[in-house]
Amino acid sequence: MTVVERAEGRGAGTAGTGPLLLGVRHHGPGSARAVRAALEEARPRVVLIEGPPEADVLIPLAADEEMRPPVALLAHAVDEPGRSSFWPMAEFSPEWVAIRWALAHDVPARFIDLPATHTLAWGRQEDATGTDGDGYGEGEGDSAGESVPGPADLRIDPLGVLAETAGYDDPERWWEDVVEHRGAGKGDALAPFTVLEEAMGALRETYGVGGHDRDLVREAYMRLQVRAAQREFEDGVAVVCGAWHVPALRQKTTVAADKALLKGLPKVKTDMTWVPWTHRRLSRISGYGAGIESPGWYGHLFGAPDRPVERWLTKVAGLLRAEDRIVSSAHVIEAVRLAETLAAMRGRPLPGLSETTDAVRAVLCEGSDVPLALVHDRLVVGDVLGEVPPTAPAVPLQRDLARLQRRLRLKPEALERELELDLRKETDAGRSRLLHRLRLLGVAWGEPAASRGSTGTFRETWRLRWEPELSVRVAEAGVWGTTVLSAATAKAEADGAAAQNLADVTALAERCLLAELPDALPTVMRILADRAALDTDVGHLAQALPALVRSLRYGDVRGTHTGALGEVAAGLAERVFVGLPPACAALDADAAEEMRRHVDAVHGAVGLLGDAPAPGHGDLRGRWQSVLRMLCGRDTVPGVIRGRAVRLLLDDGELAQDEAALLMGLVLSPGTPPADAAAWIEGFVGGGSGGGMLLVHDERLLGLVDAWLTGVPAEAFTDVLPLLRRTFSAYEPGVRRTLGELVRRGPGTGGGGGAAAAGSGIPGFAAELDTARADAVLPVVRLLLGLDDTEEKTGNDLAGVTG
Repeated sequence: MTVVERAEGRGAGTAGTGPLLLGVRHHGPGSARAVRAALEEARPRVVLIEGPPEADVLIPLAADEEMRPPVALLAHAVDEPGRSSFWPMAEFSPEWVAIRWALAHDVPARFIDLPATHTLAWGRQEDATGTDGDGYGEGEGDSAGESVPGPADLRIDPLGVLAETAGYDDPERWWEDVVEHRGAGKGDALAPFTVLEEAMGALRETYGVGGHDRDLVREAYMRLQVRAAQREFEDGVAVVCGAWHVPALRQKTTVAADKALLKGLPKVKTDMTWVPWTHRRLSRISGYGAGIESPGWYGHLFGAPDRPVERWLTKVAGLLRAEDRIVSSAHVIEAVRLAETLAAMRGRPLPGLSETTDAVRAVLCEGSDVPLALVHDRLVVGDVLGEVPPTAPAVPLQRDLARLQRRLRLKPEALERELELDLRKETDAGRSRLLHRLRLLGVAWGEPAASRGSTGTFRETWRLRWEPELSVRVAEAGVWGTTVLSAATAKAEADGAAAQNLADVTALAERCLLAELPDALPTVMRILADRAALDTDVGHLAQALPALVRSLRYGDVRGTHTGALGEVAAGLAERVFVGLPPACAALDADAAEEMRRHVDAVHGAVGLLGDAPAPGHGDLRGRWQSVLRMLCGRDTVPGVIRGRAVRLLLDDGELAQDEAALLMGLVLSPGTPPADAAAWIEGFVGGGSGGGMLLVHDERLLGLVDAWLTGVPAEAFTDVLPLLRRTFSAYEPGVRRTLGELVRRGPGTGGGGGAAAAGSGIPGFAAELDTARADAVLPVVRLLLGLDDTEEKTGNDLAGVTG
């Protein structure tokens, strides 16, 4: 019996011989075309599709004009929305083609896989279900191209086995040759399904279900659904499922045996809806069990009406041109010729992805893999994001989010992009509020990024990217409220009550201000005040203060009343001032470095609080400077903290350079242990505080450091070298080079020279401005500003007028 005769007889199961079993590869365009051709020829009275039966009521939405694949069926447990599973479908997925065909021909379509109420509960028992489950067997092998466990826990790839048997080393290339590059004519519409069923039957005979009893249960349920459809529609039944299941569905079993396998299955109440999906999430690199290597390429093959290679390379050329690469029509023509030549040399019927990729690399990318990686990311994989109609079932929170997205003109996109916001504009302020509230709810649609332009608090930069899993996060967040505002408020109050330490509460207060949650802020502030009153750890207090001060600044920009927050911040600062000096005593090196960072943070926070006295708290800045002076003079305080205190006072103008030089001279005297002196130097000029430029412009301080360093005993030098290297390696290369040049020339020779330097008493610095040296740079400055040309032109014009 020939292949065609078998397809027309028992092989695929046509009228009179049982159901028409169409075994497919999920997300295979060749399978999708073959399914469409087979359905057109067989004209079944009902189409059964592998998928959760709870989604039957959602099938009509696939005909909606606003439904654009890729999309996915999402099932989640009602009482635990995070426990969920997806059934993705692209335009080139056989299941989607079967649904669309049934709707177009007024033929009933039904899902026949094990209900999600069982699979989600099953996953709860095994702790194995999550948002990464593919929905087609929860990540287990169930179609050509997925991993299938074999005996003794051996996992095989059906495509890999079949490709190897056929003499191919690449399963994807084998699938392209035998399926994707093969047209489905009317006379052989069922032949590919017959051949694939025979191949899968041989694999099942060898490997069984590989120890995965879940496949047995799923297939038992499918057989029961097929029998029920046959009783209702007699022989006009077509079944579209993973090719791996076809031999099991063909198997003759009793109803009682199938029902016995389903007895006692756990249940959980579930909800189901359609959600947008992306090509990137269809790819195997995303971890999707039924994923494919090149969803963008497969989508192109399925959608191209003719000449797919020419159309693909034209699309690649358009992408590269958009990236300012020089690509001409001649490049495209040559790339097409090369791809066809490579296919002929490799014995392939048509150029596949490997041939077109090689042609793109050689011709369009001139041998470079850098633009080729862009082509792979943007086109071969792609960032196509599907759309779901507003009429699809959704939790109230999802509907409110969609309403806000439309009002704020903030459309979800799969491609990552940056969004600059000016908080002085109402629309941008609303976008900021929405993104901050979603982050608080755990829906990480946007992540804050560093602004390229202004660093003022009125400007924000976000990096946006919508992932399909965020639909699950929205469903999870729905337990907190029916709107984004109410849900974020409830979540913030709950997080405040559950916070373990003071820093967590202060960070939460900052997020409440950024998200503008006026109802949650009083609760969080009350918790903050209580925690601050009970926490005696100066490190915790110092860590919390900067976040509070930042919150005050955000409140000013956003017009939020922050009086209570200011009171708490001032009180927190007072407690830090009192507790910091004793907390800095008797610290080891690691603790001293951590405390130095706290000192920096508090100094910045006090500076942001401003000079105005806080009500009931006096002059905070003056109090803080007194604390720094106290730290400078205590021998029990580690050198790194004392050095940093001196530097902070010097930068604020509260300590004269003579005083700073005197303190440095005392510390670097022979009586100070070298390790302590090195730590003081690190605190004074290290830590990314611009200390290198200070040494460049004050050769007196540089001379003190140089003299101390040359006087360090040889036996102690190796001990202080790592600390000094860490300090000076943080400087910019230009600063290090200048310091080296100054040290090489020696003190008193690198400055203004002559009498000016001698008169000032400070090497390199004169008592007065050296006008001669300043005048020397004026011609260059005028040239850079274009002033000479302007004056010359003006002078000529005047001469012409007067002449």
